[in-house]
Amino acid sequence: MKLKSRKNNKFWLIKSEPDVWSIEQQRMSGKKGATWDGVRNYQAANNLRKMSVGDRCFFYHSNIGKEIVGIVEVIKSAFPDKSDKSGKFVAVQVRFIKKLKVNVTLENIKKIKQISHLSLLKQPRLSVMPVDYKSWKIICKIGKVS
Repeated sequence: MKLKSRKNNKFWLIKSEPDVWSIEQQRMSGKKGATWDGVRNYQAANNLRKMSVGDRCFFYHSNIGKEIVGIVEVIKSAFPDKSDKSGKFVAVQVRFIKKLKVNVTLENIKKIKQISHLSLLKQPRLSVMPVDYKSWKIICKIGKVS
C-alpha cells in the first residue's frame, strides 16, 4: 500500500506505551479504529485539536522500545474525551494503516541531523506532536515504507 500524502493533510507522531496500547492492538481494532484519548497535557491536547480527517501519524512505542513502529490515519477529528470528567480535553479516532518494515528507534533518530529539530528530541515527554513533511519522508525511508 502506497502512502499518498494529500496536500492539505498534516503529519503527526503519537505515543503509546506498548504494554498499554500497542501497534498490534491498533491493527486489531480494524476499520473502525480506536479512540486516542487520555491525553492530559495541554500542548498535546491542542495538537489533537489541530488534527484533521486524513492526517497521518507515526505510531511510537514509548518507554518500552522507544521506536516508531507504524502509521495510523485520523478518521475522526477532535471530539470530547469521554474519559475526562472536566470536559477540557479531546480525543481523536485513528485507524491502523501499516507497520514499518524496519522500526525507527529513538537512538537512530538522534543520529540524523536533518531531523534533529523534531519535538520528539526537543520535548521528549510530549505525547502528541507535529512532524514536518521532510522529516516524515526521511523516517518513512528509514522505516522502508513508501
